[in-house]
Amino acid sequence: MNHQYVNKVVDLTSPEKNVIYNMTHEEAVGLVRSGDVEKVRKIDGQFSLISVAGKTIRMARSIGRPIRYFIAKRPDGPELVIAERIDTIFNYLKKEGLDHQFHPSYTRMAPAHYITKIELLGCPDPNPVYERFFKPERNKYSSSDTSKIGELYIRTLYEEIKKWLQFRAKTGPIGITFSAGIDSGALFMLVYHALMELGESPSRLKAFTLSIDGGGDDLAQAKKFLDTLDLGFFLEIIESDYSALDWKKTVRVVEDYKPLDIQSATMNLALLQGIRSRFPDWKYLMDGDGGNENLKDYPIEENPELTIRSVLNNLMLYHEGWGVDSIKHSLTYSGGLSRGFMRTYATGESLGFETFSPYTLPNVIEISEGIPFIDITGWDHKKLYELKGQTIIQRNQCS
Repeated sequence: MNHQYVNKVVDLTSPEKNVIYNMTHEEAVGLVRSGDVEKVRKIDGQFSLISVAGKTIRMARSIGRPIRYFIAKRPDGPELVIAERIDTIFNYLKKEGLDHQFHPSYTRMAPAHYITKIELLGCPDPNPVYERFFKPERNKYSSSDTSKIGELYIRTLYEEIKKWLQFRAKTGPIGITFSAGIDSGALFMLVYHALMELGESPSRLKAFTLSIDGGGDDLAQAKKFLDTLDLGFFLEIIESDYSALDWKKTVRVVEDYKPLDIQSATMNLALLQGIRSRFPDWKYLMDGDGGNENLKDYPIEENPELTIRSVLNNLMLYHEGWGVDSIKHSLTYSGGLSRGFMRTYATGESLGFETFSPYTLPNVIEISEGIPFIDITGWDHKKLYELKGQTIIQRNQCS
């Protein structure tokens, strides 16, 4: 009798959603299959990639492309189901008559910036092994001139925007979810200039701002920002009623429960529903998600788990959480923006949009992690919170 286990991999992800600039999808998968972290880091773009070599499965993703997985058991051996969402996995198992094995907490989210390796060996299967493929050098730049750091950060952001416009969003209108804060404000100006530099009409661009019950701080800020630049005609106001905000629906869409992420996603979902209702065929949306993480611009005092030392001493804490080897790292979710980006990605996907945030790309994060935050701020909270304005606003004004 043959007792050899048979393993099976079901990939329910959508490779066509990857945006890779410097190689084919097949070539990128080949680099992941090699397990060589230096080669995987050379993949330029945003991606979720799965390779299968016998019983060895490797997965790699950037922040902007989620991967979830679940191991089911069949009589002949284990079956690895890979998808973007928990409910996609459940629906597949239900169709296969395997849903009795399912529980949401048994699913896993592959962390961004790592190769996740799984060996389908039988029962029980071992835990995944993680190997980092993106490790930017910290404190790379001099603290003597924040304007030069800002110039490099903005230039890198701008180049990522141009690549996306040239190779992905080549035709059709482009929307920016626009609060007129530092990140979305900089994004709007960079897209505006990139379109002109590429010989495209800036009329492709719209700034979408949510108004709740006829008002809101974002609306006032958006009007002031664009009117000051004499660009108010780009503003598209999306009206919604407070009573229409539905956080329970948001939880189902985002498949998460973190309060701040659900709050953000609830407002984003209302905005995107308004856009979809007004523009049934709209496809491309950009946003500034990730800008706060890059410049570590969150009020530390509001999180009892954090101190300024933990924020500044840990590589990409806001991007990845405490890290895959930490006791605080969830088994069901990854950490930081690697997890939280579902607030943007899932809301857009649920309404048929293709969303893109250049702030989440490794090339941009690499610049921000090179900032000598400790030398610049001297562990001072106020100086840390002012840093984004010094590096982004001043640079854009000079431009």
